[in-house]
Amino acid sequence: MSRSGAKRAPAKESDSVPVSFNREAQHSYDVEERYEAGMALTGTEVKSLRGGRVSLREGYVRVANGEAWLEGVHIPQYEHGTYINHEPTRRRKLLLHKAQIRELGQKSQAQGYTIVPLRLYFKGGRAKLEVALARGRRHYDKRQAIAERDCKREIARAVRDRS
Repeated sequence: MSRSGAKRAPAKESDSVPVSFNREAQHSYDVEERYEAGMALTGTEVKSLRGGRVSLREGYVRVANGEAWLEGVHIPQYEHGTYINHEPTRRRKLLLHKAQIRELGQKSQAQGYTIVPLRLYFKGGRAKLEVALARGRRHYDKRQAIAERDCKREIARAVRDRS
């Protein structure tokens, strides 16, 4: 119960507040499996995230010694922070179940697979990261995906104009 005596509703799937999307990953990779992971963050990192300032573009996940680490993600320093501010590109530990970490580690060792962050959001007041096991696309695959998307857009436009 909160101080006012009212019960707080449990967090729902739709209660997630998006912070950042990785559009580059959607274009460069074929996503096979998705996982939701928590993140071990400092206070100034959370405040900076709530301001919507994060770049997932260069990010990737590395599994080492039974732990998953998020690397290459840039969370800028909090503007109103003191000398205790965080390092913008530091490694951040991902909070996953051991079985999920083991599965990701084994599958990422396979040829052509990598683990990339897709989106960062707040769910129930906690920062969550959607990571995916993905296979890199070749240049001709990217062109084919763009052509399919344009074709679907043209079909949708034609259907909408006919009605």
